[in-house]
Amino acid sequence: MKKLVYVCLTAAIISGCQTIDPYTREQKTSNTATGAGIGAVAGAVLGAAVSSKKDRGKGALTGALVGGAVGGGIGYYMDQQEALLRQELEGTGVSVQRQGDDIRLIMPGNVTFATDSTRIDGGFYPVLDSVVKVLTKFDKTQMSVDGFTDSTGSFEHNQKLSEARAAAVANYLTASGINRLRISTQGYGERYPIADNNSASGRALNRRVEINIRGQQA
Repeated sequence: MKKLVYVCLTAAIISGCQTIDPYTREQKTSNTATGAGIGAVAGAVLGAAVSSKKDRGKGALTGALVGGAVGGGIGYYMDQQEALLRQELEGTGVSVQRQGDDIRLIMPGNVTFATDSTRIDGGFYPVLDSVVKVLTKFDKTQMSVDGFTDSTGSFEHNQKLSEARAAAVANYLTASGINRLRISTQGYGERYPIADNNSASGRALNRRVEINIRGQQA
């Protein structure tokens, strides 16, 4: 049991390691370290649980090492993917957000589709090509392509429009070589606004397509 406590404390220390975000210059917990810490704790608990009383300490230590390696590997994989996406999409108007082991690309309406259109704007192709470049290199991730609209027009029209836009982006990714099995699509219409629909600038932000890239264990 003492060994289990030691392992958990070590994992907590690892997960608390701080790094400097190269984009915001703010101090943050490394996603690789966080993944390693969580994996180590989970592995320690599981290793102790499946071991005999005599070997429980040894089982916890082994589980922690394995779990830490797996968790850290996922975090590192997504760290590298995030860095490349930020590099490729810098200055495009696309927002890159990190949420745990997931990466969220927010593509506003002014760079994706013309008003009330489901045809991808010609200027958006280079942006999508940059995304494809990264997704091709990091092929162990799944993604959902989600469409959103502002509140102008009927709920039914906006729902169909959001679905068609999500499908258009997904089809472009597929046509560019991304395995269709990695992609799901969803239209949310005017639901889940991220800005005030009472202003033109707010409506422009709400008319968006998001690509949510999910980290997967190997």
